[in-house]
Amino acid sequence: MHYVSTRATSASAARNPQQFSDILLGGLAPDGGLYLPAEYPQVTGAELDAWRKLSYAELAYEILRKFATDIPDADLKALTARTYTPEVYRNARADESNADITPLRVLEDGAQGKLVLQALSNGPTLAFKDMAMQLLGNLFEYALAKNNDELNIFGATSGDTGSAAEYAMRGKRGVRVFMLSPHKKMSAFQTAQMFSLQDPNIFNIAVEGVFDDCQDLVKAVSNDLEFKARQKIGTVNSINWARVVAQVVYYFRGYLAATTSNDQKVSFTVPSGNFGNICAGHIARMMGLPIDKLVAATNENDVLDEFFRTGVYRVRKPAETFHTSSPSMDISKASNFERFVYELVGRDADRTHALFRKVDTHGGFDLSGAPGSDGDEFKSVARFGFLSGRSTHADRLATIRDVADDYGITIDTHTADGIKVAREHLQPGVPMIVLETALAAKFNETILEALGQDAERPAGFEDIESLPQRFVVLPADVDRMKAYIAEHTGL
Repeated sequence: MHYVSTRATSASAARNPQQFSDILLGGLAPDGGLYLPAEYPQVTGAELDAWRKLSYAELAYEILRKFATDIPDADLKALTARTYTPEVYRNARADESNADITPLRVLEDGAQGKLVLQALSNGPTLAFKDMAMQLLGNLFEYALAKNNDELNIFGATSGDTGSAAEYAMRGKRGVRVFMLSPHKKMSAFQTAQMFSLQDPNIFNIAVEGVFDDCQDLVKAVSNDLEFKARQKIGTVNSINWARVVAQVVYYFRGYLAATTSNDQKVSFTVPSGNFGNICAGHIARMMGLPIDKLVAATNENDVLDEFFRTGVYRVRKPAETFHTSSPSMDISKASNFERFVYELVGRDADRTHALFRKVDTHGGFDLSGAPGSDGDEFKSVARFGFLSGRSTHADRLATIRDVADDYGITIDTHTADGIKVAREHLQPGVPMIVLETALAAKFNETILEALGQDAERPAGFEDIESLPQRFVVLPADVDRMKAYIAEHTGL
């Protein structure tokens, strides 16, 4: 399996083919693009039938081996077996039967359609990011040990990626983590999860700005190829290909758990900010998984909803980015969106590069086909199955109350956005699976507002906000950031 950049011409890609291990530790390609397989591996009906009987770890191995063809099968099987265990995922049982790691719960099954919730927050940081990040931690340690090397992870988080990365990498040999987050713009629980870690290889940096400022800093440092090489910079952000492909696994698990035969279809609704999670669903669909619709649910920062409704991709400025009660989606520049646009324009790297240069120079592009627009590719969106919707704070509160009253469960704010939008796209005969984002305890301020009581906390998290915190505050300045990294790596 070889990988190409979304901004590389076919000729240059052929001269420099990349394998999975070549791109494992990085994020952006040297040309500023994102990696995708040269072609997607296809899944047969016979494979789907066989996979219905597998544990989550076994399923992860079967899917990942199609993408990581340069890692020996025995090593990859050992890595997935070590990752997806009852010790790591709280609700898993020792027998690892089908529904352990990511169980499904039917919320509604009526004339309008079936609404299903897929639990993805059973990991150590109570968020779906653990599903991929725990595997990444083991993959990184494996790759570094083979070469007796080290890695400095430089990433940005709007809330959950940071804690998932830090918990996955703490104690890993040869790894340091430098994680940026927007200063005072995460929930108190999210902040405490990250900043209370005292491990010497973890560095938390609160940036004076919004998440997009953090994301821009990561891209700027990654584009300085000399600095990146000298400081041995890697990334775990959603642009990291290994992280995206690890998320593909739970789409297959959700489908297999919700159906009994391969002629059935399902749809997925995914709370979306950076487009990484739903991009994994797109990849699963391209592999042949029988997905009908992929529905992107946004909050008030609705850049993705606007595109899927109109064909206009319009990045918001920091002053236009709302600080909401689903803060992990407070994103106005979806860094994984380039992977889908590359597919949408027929895998034309030159066209993709030109469009995203226009994002940098003009703040977006227009594919609607209207007079004066950049093109008319928007008409092809339908064949990829994408739909979208938007949720507000008032919607969030109402949905949290409805789900608590009707089903006796408390959902987090991002999952509430997903359920609200999913209900707008239900179809009879096609189950709609909403991907859970996190446990409600991570956003207790809004749960208290919605329900008048605190969200239940798992054991070990009862008083996390009172723990001592270790972090620094820095401006959104590339040179200051490079100096801080260099000072603490000694390279």
